[in-house]
Amino acid sequence: MLARVLSGAVLGIDAYLVTVEADVASGLPAFFTVGLPQGAVKEGRERVIAAIQNSGYLIPPKRVTINLAPADIAKSGSGFDLPIALGILAGTGQLDSIDRLDRYLLLGELALDGALRPIRGALSIAITARAAGLAGVVLPHENVPEAAVVDGVEVRGATTLTEVIHFMEGSGDLPLACVDRDELFRTASTYDADFADVKGQDHVKRALEVAAAGSHNILMLGPPGSGKTMLAQRIPSILPPLTFEEALETTKIHSVAGLLTGGKALLNVRPFRNPHTTISDAGLIGGGSNPRPGEASLAHNGVLFLDELPEFRRNVLEQLRQPLEDARITISRAAISLTYPSRFMMVASMNPCPCGFHGDSQRRCTCSPLAVQKYMGRVSGPLLDRIDLHVEVPAVRYRELADQRMGETSEAIRARVTQAREIQRSRFGSRPDMHANAHMGARELRQFCSIGEGSDALLRTAISRLGLSARAYHRVLKIARTIADLGGGGEITTAHVGEAIQYRSLDRAASPA
Repeated sequence: MLARVLSGAVLGIDAYLVTVEADVASGLPAFFTVGLPQGAVKEGRERVIAAIQNSGYLIPPKRVTINLAPADIAKSGSGFDLPIALGILAGTGQLDSIDRLDRYLLLGELALDGALRPIRGALSIAITARAAGLAGVVLPHENVPEAAVVDGVEVRGATTLTEVIHFMEGSGDLPLACVDRDELFRTASTYDADFADVKGQDHVKRALEVAAAGSHNILMLGPPGSGKTMLAQRIPSILPPLTFEEALETTKIHSVAGLLTGGKALLNVRPFRNPHTTISDAGLIGGGSNPRPGEASLAHNGVLFLDELPEFRRNVLEQLRQPLEDARITISRAAISLTYPSRFMMVASMNPCPCGFHGDSQRRCTCSPLAVQKYMGRVSGPLLDRIDLHVEVPAVRYRELADQRMGETSEAIRARVTQAREIQRSRFGSRPDMHANAHMGARELRQFCSIGEGSDALLRTAISRLGLSARAYHRVLKIARTIADLGGGGEITTAHVGEAIQYRSLDRAASPA
């Protein structure tokens, strides 16, 4: 007897429908799985047999063939255990009714005792089920919160194989899940770290406000202990709240990577990723035999913080050049090519030299000029060119440390940042992939970043003296546009251009005296 069960699989961050066909025929007892099953799918044979038997059902001594269609795409993961088990039970006539098998998508890993264990990519699976016009999805109970975010499709959670069997037969019910989106976002603005905790560094806070307002990349350069990491950790607290569309896309990436834990339904705050300096290029960009998203994609719609930038391997850092420009990462293998979104705000920090005190007024640098030059050269010029703001972070003086007055709160800064982002959304309303000034291309620069004669003369002088590249010239214009937006969104003035040029400290340091 032949039975069909609907399931799904994840490809990149999206999902596609998989039809699980179970054929139970006379012959020598055997169990075959075809349709390009990978390791965990092949091993599922033992889990399925044990789960069916331990749930009180039988595996007849017959030839069982499982086909996963479409058969030309490799299948991985343990989520096919549940649909395979239901297919075998339907194929052997042990289900009283199979009317619901063609209306619900099933996915879940089986334990040997028949319990259901969570799988990856439940959110993408639910979106695919809705697009296919299915009545709903049946998933492990732990995956219900993230899948329930999707409207227009039933999401039902189960804890055992027996519960799913009874639901499919119509003799039992599974609770219908629902999620209050408003409640999810109501607590999104709560952060433990606040800019009010940072002593001094007012000019750096201003630079970070400009970077957050326009989603610009920023590099902080200063001696150890000056507060670079502390400042970076507080950047998410001044970024505007995630929109539902941004939260949905970000959650899909984290769901596919298996990082949604504790029954979390949706990422309601912007991600902050802080990889270690020993990370590999596959860990940063993504990859592997079964490609998975890397840190650059996990930081999508959030912040990627690279602390001690020169300590990363150069070949790893160079991999960031494409995502910084294109906001996406394409991973190509012999059998498949996947694209992950990676629109993030890159925040980096570094010391000015190996000892860390070059240019410090309080401590003497012990490095030779050659050592300083070699250390700075660990970060390539093309990568530095893609960083919009370069800001010096000097050591904090005792007077500022001992000051008991609180600085400006993150809430006050975020209010200005959010207002500037609203101006930008209105400006780019007809461009769905453009949400901030950092995303502008050459056409948008001509349209929205026109400057007067005085600003043009100032910029011309800066380019000739600092030797700015064409990319750096465009980034100065984008920063000036953001500064003008923080002031209300008027015309770009000479003051805005002058402040933007000040945020290219490494260009100034490299220019001839």
